[in-house]
Amino acid sequence: MKYFNFCLFTVIALSFFTSIVSAQDKLIKSNNDTIQCLIKEIGDLEIKYSDPKISDTIIFGIDKADVSEVILANGNILTFSKAILNPENYVDNHKNIIKTNFLSPLFNSVKFTYERSIKPGGSIEATVGIIGVGNDAYDADEQGAFIKLGYKFIKSPDYYLRGQRYAHILKGAYIRPELAFSYYSYDYESYYYYSYSYSKERKTNAMFGILLNFGKQWVIDNGFVVDTFVGVGYGFGNSNDDFTSHKAFLGGVDDFPLAISGGVRVGWCF
Repeated sequence: MKYFNFCLFTVIALSFFTSIVSAQDKLIKSNNDTIQCLIKEIGDLEIKYSDPKISDTIIFGIDKADVSEVILANGNILTFSKAILNPENYVDNHKNIIKTNFLSPLFNSVKFTYERSIKPGGSIEATVGIIGVGNDAYDADEQGAFIKLGYKFIKSPDYYLRGQRYAHILKGAYIRPELAFSYYSYDYESYYYYSYSYSKERKTNAMFGILLNFGKQWVIDNGFVVDTFVGVGYGFGNSNDDFTSHKAFLGGVDDFPLAISGGVRVGWCF
């Protein structure tokens, strides 16, 4: 009889222990370590839990930024990310920008850029330009267009603080790899010294560029935008050595394919 009671007590104790273990929550840390526990509280910055294997009364805490997900005993899964990378922290930020290089008419072109945020720390840009609008410094009657496509990597902090986030999802220093294509025609003059005469002919340039731009963008009051940048890369095409301003970039002649770019752009965030 005593043996039967002992066996019954053992079965009940094991069942109780098994139910406790199976009913536990799981904390999955960012380094993939797992903590079996009972979640007590999920706050803005910290998750509090207890570990029955250690104590039923001691409450432990872990930084929420160090947890990738929580698997609750009822099967529900909660996922977490660093505050700076959480899209929910930027729901009030406008995600689109239209901007223009307001100095470009001085160089016989107009440029319009559309930028769209696709995630915290990343956006895409597309620029279209019309060549032949503004000051024709070469008197070459330039006519044409260009297009530039790029992806912007917005710099994150060198180290993270608890709850840290971007001041604006599209604001900050950045690196922007970019592809550019420019196509235009112009008047090319040849001067003949032996006869003191010159001739004029119409030529066409088709130029490609691969550029790496470095810049910084300010977004003021979730509206007004100022963007400054410089870039360097390679340019290639059928450019004449005497004509190196392709509006999408400068340089890229056959003898030395270095290409550079830069500008100050202003716009509006919406």
